[in-house]
Amino acid sequence: MKERILQTLRDLRKYALDKGYEVTLFYHEEDSYLMRFANSSISLNTNEHLIRLEFTAYSSRKRASYELITDLGKLDQMKQGIDIAAEMVQHAQPLTYQPTVPVFAESFADESGYDAALAHISNEERLQFFNTAAAGLETEAVKLSGIFSCGTNTIAQINTRSEHTQYFRTSDAQVTTVLAHTTLKWEVTAEQSAHKRSDLDPSALRQELAFLVEHYQTDAPQQIPLGSYDIVFGSAATADMLNFMNWIGFNGGSLKRGFSFLGEDKVGQKVFSDKITLVDDPDRLETFPFKSDFTGIVRKPFPIFQNGVLQGFTWSQDDADEFGAKATGHTVGHKSLVLSGGDRQDVNSLQDLVNLPRKKELLYIPFLHYMNIVNPSKGIITGSSRFGALLLKQDGSVTVPYNVRLTQSLLDIFGDKVAWLSRATVPYNTSQSYGARNPTAIIVPKFVRVNDLKISHSNSSY
Repeated sequence: MKERILQTLRDLRKYALDKGYEVTLFYHEEDSYLMRFANSSISLNTNEHLIRLEFTAYSSRKRASYELITDLGKLDQMKQGIDIAAEMVQHAQPLTYQPTVPVFAESFADESGYDAALAHISNEERLQFFNTAAAGLETEAVKLSGIFSCGTNTIAQINTRSEHTQYFRTSDAQVTTVLAHTTLKWEVTAEQSAHKRSDLDPSALRQELAFLVEHYQTDAPQQIPLGSYDIVFGSAATADMLNFMNWIGFNGGSLKRGFSFLGEDKVGQKVFSDKITLVDDPDRLETFPFKSDFTGIVRKPFPIFQNGVLQGFTWSQDDADEFGAKATGHTVGHKSLVLSGGDRQDVNSLQDLVNLPRKKELLYIPFLHYMNIVNPSKGIITGSSRFGALLLKQDGSVTVPYNVRLTQSLLDIFGDKVAWLSRATVPYNTSQSYGARNPTAIIVPKFVRVNDLKISHSNSSY
């Protein structure tokens, strides 16, 4: 199949050259499978195989793109797509800069992130995974829901500047398990990300779900007072905050457009806690990495923050073209962000966290829902704890807080208020369920404690 894909792209390139077109051809193929649970039964079990082909035509500073869903046997349809893009570019408005059409010096192929055992996992195996994760936890009142999404992602490209090609193939899985009480209206969640079959561990999910269900069934719920709390964020909350930072923090294009809370003068300066080291690391297969970017730059680990000091901004080729910067190998579908673990070796599970001796209350927030940007230039974001949170009292007891909202600057959350990070890290899957399949994960500490953060809203019920 790989050779057939690449040969099709070569044939299309020849067609474009014969017609005198300047084009890039970007091929995306996905085999996607989704099993969804609701009310302790399968509510949806579906799959789809899609091939997208994007044609981008260039004429001096003009650029136009056209995309179609096609099949490898429809070569004539693909050629028509090239003709359409070539016609569109004649009517496009010129850009204010000259866009780069890359010249690949050699062909590149990477299938190191592909695992056939994960790619071909069966319906029976997915069902067994759910059954194991929820074994003994469901009742007449507590029902299981969730998703098991998995598949194969294939990307390839060529352009008229070079006969060389790029080819990437990965496998991925994203699992979310939820146990919800039908009358009390609480729910608890546990999730898992996998790039190979052996990553899947339903017993680990069951352990976390069982621990949370016990507390939600036996501990008193309460509306907690507004004010400042020492907060321990779970991996999901930390990863989602880094996802926003990726957008409004160290992105060079956002910087130049005034949509970043960092400035060029901050490079080499301490911005965050010295406990914060963030790297874009394409060597970590858990992040479904691109080891070459789409312009042919070989990607190596790229430091963003080292002990809190900003090392530099990331630049895609197009943003670099627009603002006269140098591309940094970040013309990719997603980065491979890794937040290094800290020095707390005694917090490897939620049970470890709850059992820690404490001198004051700790608010545990595993997830942040309904997140959005309040002020990008100040790095202020907002999000709600919703479900799964715990209030760890000073006397060792635990209560269940109703939904609280946090509205804070990322400069504070990752700044000098950081008390500790767990040594243990985990990949958290941040893939979106809309559009073309683009498996994405961020590696983060399992737990991050930040002191003295304000809660802006506190609900009086679930």
